[in-house]
Amino acid sequence: MGLKVFCLVGVWLLFASAASAAQKSQEFKFENGLKLIVQEDHRSPVAVVQTWYRVGSSYEYDGITGVSHALEHMMFKGTPTYPDGMFSEIVSSRGGLENAFTSYDYTAYYQQWAATNIEKSFELESDRMKNLTLNSEEFSKEINVVLEERRLRTDDNPQALASEIARATTFQTSPYRYPIIGWEADIKGMSVDDLTDWYVKWYSPNNATLVVVGDVVAAEVYNLAKKHFGKLSRVALPAQKKRPEVAQKGLKRVSVSSDKARVPFVILSYKAPSLPYALQSGGSLAEVYALDVLCEILDGDLSSRLQARLVREKEVASHVFVSYSPTARLETVLTVTAIPRDGVDLKTLEEYLIEEINLLSVNPPTDEELQRVKTQVAASRVYSQDSMASQATMIGSLDSVGLDWRLKDTYLQEINAVSSAGLVAAAQKHLRKEALTITYLMPEQDL
Repeated sequence: MGLKVFCLVGVWLLFASAASAAQKSQEFKFENGLKLIVQEDHRSPVAVVQTWYRVGSSYEYDGITGVSHALEHMMFKGTPTYPDGMFSEIVSSRGGLENAFTSYDYTAYYQQWAATNIEKSFELESDRMKNLTLNSEEFSKEINVVLEERRLRTDDNPQALASEIARATTFQTSPYRYPIIGWEADIKGMSVDDLTDWYVKWYSPNNATLVVVGDVVAAEVYNLAKKHFGKLSRVALPAQKKRPEVAQKGLKRVSVSSDKARVPFVILSYKAPSLPYALQSGGSLAEVYALDVLCEILDGDLSSRLQARLVREKEVASHVFVSYSPTARLETVLTVTAIPRDGVDLKTLEEYLIEEINLLSVNPPTDEELQRVKTQVAASRVYSQDSMASQATMIGSLDSVGLDWRLKDTYLQEINAVSSAGLVAAAQKHLRKEALTITYLMPEQDL
């Protein structure tokens, strides 16, 4: 169980290639609204079964932040048919792996085991889709586990805490300002009734997608899914009011100090469009593809600009990391995180980072530079095909944010179409001071 953020451009690019179209993939829709996507992969006798719900922390609001993640924990507490612990025991006894993750835009559950077990996955998942046991005693135990998880992953981790504050500062009105795990006060104030309400509202076949990748036959998978999920009733999903991010009016700054921090670091957070956001707002999809390539230009490998110039040549940074979520459901953020070398202050490092980003306009990527990035993407695609779980996760994540999951088969074509001029135009439009939030993490002894 855990939190998941698909925000690394490299991870997203791994799965993009027209070559994957050669694999047999089919989509089915049931009368109750459930969607089933099956991708046959007969290289080994295993299968991955994932159940995706289109709800995550970006669906939450003040007072109940973290409820999606807390419910994910409780989904392992059993049903009248399969009491607490039996689900995991069944999967383990058959040599399988199972877990779950919550993100900003979705919650997903999965099993990976012999392909002969997919009916058992359907039996277990359809049961807990409607019959979950939610009682106060188990909830009071599990919510303490969630609080401890927050303490370990965020409150006692200065870099994670600074990143959480950076995101909450970057986004003013968007629900992306909420941490996936929730604010501590909301977690402490949460009740089992909050989870029950969330479960009843969002956990239904018409808000779910089943993804199966493995040594299966699509028609047989469809029949098994219909047998176990077809009888479940759809529900009227809550109406979602739009909560768009307001236009940023200028540079934002925030400083975080911590006695647990061993080294300082800086985060540059630029507001940026995603594919779903561009589709919803009438924006340019080409700009999103260009920003994706831009991330690779800045920090794709050791020869990328930030690594080559700031880490090795100028030696002002010991670490640089660029992330971007082109498949986020809402307007998203492109971030550049860096740790300074000893003797370099954060202001100096910040200036070097911004200088390199601005240099994209006067020193645009060469044809050779662009081709190197595109070749890396194509090579990564080959390796990604070895993982059925990765294939399933890309399908599920695309579908859960409202994109056509077949985008995985055409994405590399779009990346190959990105030009140097298009990349520069996207950088000039979106990597602007007016759309930037700068966050410093400072060890208390350095103040």
